[in-house]
Amino acid sequence: MKTITPTELNEQLSKGQAHLTLLDVREDWETDINHLEGSIFAPMSRMSPSLLSKLPKDVDTVVICHHGIRSAQVASWLEQNGHQRVLNLSGGIDAWCRCVDPGLPQY
Repeated sequence: MKTITPTELNEQLSKGQAHLTLLDVREDWETDINHLEGSIFAPMSRMSPSLLSKLPKDVDTVVICHHGIRSAQVASWLEQNGHQRVLNLSGGIDAWCRCVDPGLPQY
């Protein structure tokens, strides 16, 4: 599984988000605290095969959770189901807050 660091993701986002899909798999209460603009919210607890048809296969999908554990599981599941352009955000939104945007609320 490929990973992307918060710094690398920030660099990609600064170039424009058209070539990335941000998939946030945290629960609703977590995304209420903080999230990255433009993310698709699909909690891991409610993950379903119908999500596969909604994700474009021709751009990179960056999977996001709190620390990178749940997102790694979802990224692996996506890969097993034919999505080849999947990246796990290493350290999750927690690392993003520490490395890129310390102004975001942490939990």
